[in-house]
Amino acid sequence: MITANNQRIKRAKRNRFKILKKSSSLYRLSVFRSNKHIYAQIIDEVNQKTLFSSSSLDKSLKLEKGSNKDAAFKVGENIASKAVKGGFKDSLCFDRGGYIYHGRIKELAEGARSKGLKF
Repeated sequence: MITANNQRIKRAKRNRFKILKKSSSLYRLSVFRSNKHIYAQIIDEVNQKTLFSSSSLDKSLKLEKGSNKDAAFKVGENIASKAVKGGFKDSLCFDRGGYIYHGRIKELAEGARSKGLKF
C-alpha cells in the first residue's frame, strides 16, 4: 500500500541521489519534520556519521511550541552556529528530506543562511 510517508521516503532518496551526484560537497544538512517538532543534522557522507544536530526539543532554544515557523527558524540558526564553529560554512548541501521547500522547511533553511551557512 502506498502511503504518504512511503512517497516522501521515495522523494527523499531520489533527491539525495541527485544532491550527491551534482554536488562536490561531502556534508549535507538533513531535515526531518514531524507534526510536533523539527530536526536538523549535519551528516558526513563518507563516514556516515552525524557531526552536529539540533531540534526543537533542545532546552537551550527555550521554545514554547516546536511545530511553528519561529521554532524552525531558531533550529536553523542553532545548527548554523554549530556548523560555522566547526568550519562547515561553505561545504554543505541542503537535503530537504522529501518535503516541499515551503513553510517550516524554508524557515529552517533561511535561519541557517542568516547565521552564515551557504548552500
